[in-house]
Amino acid sequence: MGEIPRQESAVMVVGGPTVVLDLGGLRIVSDPTFDDPGPHGYLTKVEGPAVGEDRLGPVDLVLVSHDVHPDNLDDRGRAFAQAAPLVLTTRGASERLGGGAVGLAAWESRSVPRPGGGELVVTAVPAVHGPEDGERDADGFVNCEVIGFVLEGAGLPTVHVSGDNASIRVVVQVARRFPAVDVAVLHAGAARVPGKFRDRPLSLDGVRTAAAAAILGAPRVVPAHYDGWAHFSEGADDLVRAFDEAGLSSRLHLAAHGAWVPLAD
Repeated sequence: MGEIPRQESAVMVVGGPTVVLDLGGLRIVSDPTFDDPGPHGYLTKVEGPAVGEDRLGPVDLVLVSHDVHPDNLDDRGRAFAQAAPLVLTTRGASERLGGGAVGLAAWESRSVPRPGGGELVVTAVPAVHGPEDGERDADGFVNCEVIGFVLEGAGLPTVHVSGDNASIRVVVQVARRFPAVDVAVLHAGAARVPGKFRDRPLSLDGVRTAAAAAILGAPRVVPAHYDGWAHFSEGADDLVRAFDEAGLSSRLHLAAHGAWVPLAD
């Protein structure tokens, strides 16, 4: 199978948290995970990617919400990121990844040149990887340092990629800073790890994913991070039910993994 042709403006969920964005002439991959199923320490991958990294062709930018959990950056995903010309990630992860990795603090931006001229502006946004009242480390992070991203540019839809966030408060902050999000790629799945934070979710569950969609006002919501790993406690059916009960079904875009979803009509 050959290289997947670039799209004008579309998003594809590959599996787990991994998303491909073709936007503004750039091919962008977020949280790359390309390993085969199997154990990764205390986590277990149960499904491989719908598309392998060898089919993505030259990638212009990789976004890594955090690097310390293998369900967001597994072994092949790490090698893929380290081979990319530019990686935007947390400050701590940039030191560990080295090479082309650039660390961003929350609300810090980086401009990426577009092939046809102009720029794509990527802004890091905060994320809380667990309950709001969860124990924080010395740097003030719950679980670990995590960021999400907002991507915007002249003539382009504004895209928010949440990273592993469980906090509605954070969603409100993002919505206030970016009141015109067109597409929200939200990490869902209600990830749970036994013994951590009393087994409470480390990412959005279905109800809070629908709430986040309503707060952001995004007309298109593309969930990721809801299958492929054993510690995800909710799946596609939970998302469909939550959006239906919230009256937001028309915003939910749950395409098969490996299929493109247009970012605009």
